[in-house]
Amino acid sequence: MKRPRHPRRGKTILVFAFVISAAVFGALMLQRYEQRRNPPPVPPHAQESGTVLVTLFFAAADGAGLVREGREVDTCGEPTECIGDLIAELASGPLGDLSPTIPPATSVRGVEVAGDLAVVDLGREFVDGLPAGSSAEMTAVYSISDTIAVNFPQIHRVGFRVDGEPVSTFGHLDLSRPLAPDFSLEQKSAVSPPAR
Repeated sequence: MKRPRHPRRGKTILVFAFVISAAVFGALMLQRYEQRRNPPPVPPHAQESGTVLVTLFFAAADGAGLVREGREVDTCGEPTECIGDLIAELASGPLGDLSPTIPPATSVRGVEVAGDLAVVDLGREFVDGLPAGSSAEMTAVYSISDTIAVNFPQIHRVGFRVDGEPVSTFGHLDLSRPLAPDFSLEQKSAVSPPAR
């Protein structure tokens, strides 16, 4: 004698399996989105005596996004001094095949840190030396803010001044409020190795 089939049981198992699969898939997608939006910060750590490994963001060789470049630099003291040194390293340009993001003559007039906010005061040559266009402006500003945020995880916002004056707009960018870093501009597949 045949047992009666329970079609409801099969449907219940199928629905249960689908719900579990959807939940796992959703959790994985959420985790991946969070990693893309806010990759784990890479804090500076001591290498040799007197040096530290930092991460700088330069423009990709094809101009499509930012790429990390690791670099050993001399250790520094206060965060304000260290942030100024990072911007000076950005101004010195990449050591590999990447493209510069800020003019080489860029000077840092001062840096202020208060809580999770860093305000950088750049010289007029920063504005005057950039090529025209929203792409160059966005690349320059986010290379600075992303570089600061990755090396100083406690910094979540970066404000800009030029020659001591607050900047409300920079070309097409609204800088009336401090910027949060934007790691979605980063090309994940291209990471330049540490350079000395």
